[in-house]
Amino acid sequence: MHILIGSDHAGIELKHHLKDRLRAAGHSITDKGTHVKESVDYPDHAHAVAEAVMQEEGALGILICGSGNGVNMAANRHQGIRSALAWTPELATLARQHNDANILALPARFITTEMADTIVDAFLAGQYEGGRHQRRVRKIEIEP
Repeated sequence: MHILIGSDHAGIELKHHLKDRLRAAGHSITDKGTHVKESVDYPDHAHAVAEAVMQEEGALGILICGSGNGVNMAANRHQGIRSALAWTPELATLARQHNDANILALPARFITTEMADTIVDAFLAGQYEGGRHQRRVRKIEIEP
């Protein structure tokens, strides 16, 4: 699977950990930044991941910032993106199963590395159920 990943300065260490772990599991990873530990603006990297996920069918994204909220909000500004903030594996699974989430947002300052691993695994393993959820997912998009 191709996974696009991005973070701000608060999420850079967790991002590098996840990149190494996901590559070891056989996934293809594209890092959309940041590549520095100095303060950066999280929307820049969230937009880069969201745009890339929109352009590549079947790709998924992972975004990381301190709370997860900023990158989540920025990503969800893009048509066709359904980014979900998750701090438990159950939330990540439900986001995929019920909401057809294509980006996972993680709160680096509020979860351990081990919890992040479990959340990412749950997100990647989740499969959209469609059915009764499809009507609701269609209603998420607002036509411009």
